[in-house]
Formats: sequence, structure tokens, C-alpha cells
Amino acid sequence: MIDHEYLRPGRFVDSDAPAVREFAQRVAGGVTDPVERASLLFAAVRDEIWYDPFAITTDPAAYRASAVAAAPRNWCVPKAVLLTAAARAAGIPARLGFADVRNHLNTPRLAERMNGVDLFVYHGYSDLHLDGRWVKATPAFNAALCERFGVVPLDFDGRTDALLHEFSGDGARYMEYVADHGTYADLPLAEILAAFRRVYGEAIFGGDGHVGSDEFSAPAPI
Repeated sequence: MIDHEYLRPGRFVDSDAPAVREFAQRVAGGVTDPVERASLLFAAVRDEIWYDPFAITTDPAAYRASAVAAAPRNWCVPKAVLLTAAARAAGIPARLGFADVRNHLNTPRLAERMNGVDLFVYHGYSDLHLDGRWVKATPAFNAALCERFGVVPLDFDGRTDALLHEFSGDGARYMEYVADHGTYADLPLAEILAAFRRVYGEAIFGGDGHVGSDEFSAPAPI
């Protein structure tokens, strides 16, 4: 039996907010099959919001799904919050999941921001209940960015997990899951920020404002 909290709005997973409902309706409103709805929502979150790991902030308001829906760029945790909220708005039980992920192809500028650590702690993903089972999906890396880095973008068919790329386009080791922190009905923001400070220090927040990067930016969000 599915816990009703995975369908109810939360502080950050504000699935009842007009911006979230409008997003879900625009993307998948005319689709009756929940699996297809989930796949469409995943693709929209993945590609309409450009992935930017330099957009980390300590402002709680920026992590609400309704705020993420209006942001042109963001990073894995807020994007997972939006997918989770949009799924609930579309009638799909959903929750947030977090894992530590090792990145073997980090860029120099991001590595500097991360204090030289190649471990992404509390990488965010969505866990959606479809066809009687939980399926994981991370909508972090938009397709255009993957193309720039020679990586095939992740697709989500609503039936199998769509997590981070294990190998890069040339077959080299890319990313691996190191530890799982479990699932949550809503975003444990204080827990995540505390882990970031412990592992990376204050530099990860970049002065607590958005700092663009030639490595990840684009002329315009898609």
C-alpha cells in the first residue's frame, strides 16, 4: 500500500502550487497512461532546465518546486524536487532519493569549488511508483549538455531505473554510486547543506549566489 504522503504536497515538494500544476498539465495533461506521463515529465525537467552545478544556494525558497519550475537552470537536487512534485501533481506517487556519487570526469573549475573532492554527496533523484513498483530517475543532465560532453542523455521509460551514466561516450568510467541515503517524502535541506559544509566547506555555495561557468553554461536555456 502506498503511503498518502507520497501524493500530498510538502514544504518543498509543493505539488499543489499553481506553477507546478501548470507545468505538469502542460507537459502531460493530455496523457492518460501514468508511465507515459512520468516519461514526459522526466524529459521536460531534464531538458527545459539547464544543468548548472554552480547554482547551489542556501536559500530555502529556491528549493521549492514552484520556484524550480520558473528557473532557467539548476542542479540535481532542485530538479529532482520538481520532478517529484510534478509527478504528484499528475497523480503519480513520488518521493525523493539521495546518494553519494563519485565523478571520474570532473572539470577543474568544479573540482576547485568542491575543495578537490570528486564525490558528489546527496546527489538527488526521484523515485516514482509506476505499475506497482518504485522506479528511480535522475533528470539532472539536459540532453544538450550531454552532447557537449560526448555522453548519451539518460532516457526514462517509466519501467526501469534511469540513474547517472556509468560510462562516458568513449567507454571510460564516468560516474558510480557509492552510498545511498534512502528516500524522503520531502527535501531534507538542512541535512544536505550540513553535509555540503562538512565535505566541501563554504566555497561550495559560491558566495551564496549564482556563479556562471563556461564549462556548463549555454547561450540560452532550452
